[in-house]
Amino acid sequence: MSLSRADVERIAHLARLQIDDESIPDYARNLSNILELVEQMSAVDTSQVTPMAHPLDTVQRLREDVVTEDNQREHFQQHAPSVENGLYLVPKVIE
Repeated sequence: MSLSRADVERIAHLARLQIDDESIPDYARNLSNILELVEQMSAVDTSQVTPMAHPLDTVQRLREDVVTEDNQREHFQQHAPSVENGLYLVPKVIE
């Protein structure tokens, strides 16, 4: 599939891109090459290929979900201007 100058200008307009007139042929050639590659890939028979989530057949190592740090809420809230019931109090910004 070959794109014309008008096609490239329309694509540039839709993408809100400013393209110099002298670079339009390069854009047309590059975009045409991309579309040809997509056509080639669409022509490949993939009916016998099983989908996979990852190209490598690996298993993710998981760790146990355990607490690794102590609760330091009181320590951090000592420096806050105002705290109530373990929550930081902030000035009202919306009336």
